[in-house]
Amino acid sequence: MYIFEKGAAAYLQQKGELKMANRFILNETSYHGAGAIKEIVNEAKGRGYKKAFVCSDPDLVKFGVTGKVTKLLDEAGLAYELYSDIKPNPTIENVQTGVAAFKAAGADYIIAIGGGSSMDTAKAVGIIINNPEFADVRSLEGVAPTTKPCVPIIAVPTTAGTAAEVTINYVITDVEKKRKFVCVDPHDIPVIAVVDSDMMSSMPKGLTAATGMDALTHAIEGYITKGAWELSDMFHLKAIEIISRSLRDAVENTPKGREDMALGQYVAGMGFSNVGLGIVHSMAHALGAVYDTPHGVANAILLPTVMAFNADATGDKYKYIAQAMGVEGTENMTPDQYRKAAVDAVQKLSTDVGIPADLKEIVKEEDIQFLAESAVADACTPGNPKDASLEDIIGLYKALL
Repeated sequence: MYIFEKGAAAYLQQKGELKMANRFILNETSYHGAGAIKEIVNEAKGRGYKKAFVCSDPDLVKFGVTGKVTKLLDEAGLAYELYSDIKPNPTIENVQTGVAAFKAAGADYIIAIGGGSSMDTAKAVGIIINNPEFADVRSLEGVAPTTKPCVPIIAVPTTAGTAAEVTINYVITDVEKKRKFVCVDPHDIPVIAVVDSDMMSSMPKGLTAATGMDALTHAIEGYITKGAWELSDMFHLKAIEIISRSLRDAVENTPKGREDMALGQYVAGMGFSNVGLGIVHSMAHALGAVYDTPHGVANAILLPTVMAFNADATGDKYKYIAQAMGVEGTENMTPDQYRKAAVDAVQKLSTDVGIPADLKEIVKEEDIQFLAESAVADACTPGNPKDASLEDIIGLYKALL
């Protein structure tokens, strides 16, 4: 896995040479389909859990989305404590406050309900509870040497994009240093993922579009990352196909579109969590830290431009991206033609679902140097198929102004 140059891949000594063993980590159990949240009660009882620490963001609580799950807990007589001191791009403070709240609650498992923000907070809290030497949170950046699995997490996504319910990654914002940092830890993966499209039906169009393009970014970056291999390619190509055919319908809130996007983003997560990402994510993390830009929006704006930058380092993979997105005639195209076709297909989908075409309303030119420096230092950068210098990333930001 190339999120980091070391730590996420295992190495075996064979015939005097170092051989990389491709590792795959997935949920212990996952449920899919409308109504799947009903399984939460059965799982909690069957595993002997006593009290849940429910992590969810304030808006989901306010609009009754979190209540769909807590109602089931109430009806089953299962105890829980609700924690909602969580903001988009969750902060070190959100995590530390959550750790204190978990201890006070006397809980023994976590139910994370939400998008990446709720799940990332839950993962960090769960890790620190069982590995208290990382209570400063900052020391979790990179591949932290935790020794114990986090508190058991049941993850219930409410957005079809982040796939945080199936990944070993989480991202926390350091407000003081104006940066987001990526944490990669096999100990943080939720034991159960409950991917229920009904939990996503209240998403507004803009959020559906942004998180959907985040999912497409995961699939494409995971497919072309340096750490990609045949098993991960299988997941990523299928995810690209599902997302490309269903995102427009999901934005229109059709049941079939929602159901397919819920699956597509999960399949993408099964892949990229195990092989890494690239500089679309590095650059998006910087935008989130400085401007609080929604992660999906940042990814969606950056993706076509970065794809064009990476094109000559991807072999024939753009041919298969284009095919998965419904482009016909790729077998008769030159590499330049099918690479352009893939980029154009991504741009067309992004435009169709209403994503802005540039960063003019987000980025201040005087911030570009700092943004680029943050992106270069980001843990996703080593996985990019084409090595990107500070000057390269400055140029990519400027190209979108």
